[in-house]
Amino acid sequence: MPFDIRTTLRSIKPEKRTGGLNRRDDSHLAWAEDEPLLGGPILLDTCVYLDVLQGKSSEAVDRLLTYRLCYHSAVCLSELTHVFGRLDPAHTSTKAVLKAVSETVSDIPSHRLHAPDTAAWGSAGILAGLIARLSNVPKNAGHERRFLNDALVLLQAQNLGAAVLTGNIKNFDYLTQIVTSEQVIFYRAVSAQDR
Repeated sequence: MPFDIRTTLRSIKPEKRTGGLNRRDDSHLAWAEDEPLLGGPILLDTCVYLDVLQGKSSEAVDRLLTYRLCYHSAVCLSELTHVFGRLDPAHTSTKAVLKAVSETVSDIPSHRLHAPDTAAWGSAGILAGLIARLSNVPKNAGHERRFLNDALVLLQAQNLGAAVLTGNIKNFDYLTQIVTSEQVIFYRAVSAQDR
């Protein structure tokens, strides 16, 4: 079996984590503005696609997307394609949104699209439960599914030898407080007027 629960539990040690999680100061995080153009590969979080589509990606993010090798996650693919079932077909903006998402998904090179393996799924479940417990988020509000997806992306980046590029500062800050060996590059979305 490609997932060893004992090894994973020894690595994460969820029973030893009893304190809460708090968002760290920005100075403890790696920011896109401080990243060199040339460097290791990046794995894009779902918010990167959405921010680019909405004109909210910063110049630093756009430069990284231009110069770095970009990997894509099947987890983010599912988050993007969720809108095809979720949006109301009768709404006036649905057709344009679905067209933009369809074009974005079609532009993902198949050789750069990767799915998490069984070990990532098993570990991500533990991490998502741990973050839900330590962050004291309300139960049944959808946070645990988001934590699971974010943990999958982080562990997938680890397997690919890539850094996660994300604007989801809180969730990935929580994750990197538990899985400290992973690299995450953070950014803040900008308004279209600030570009």
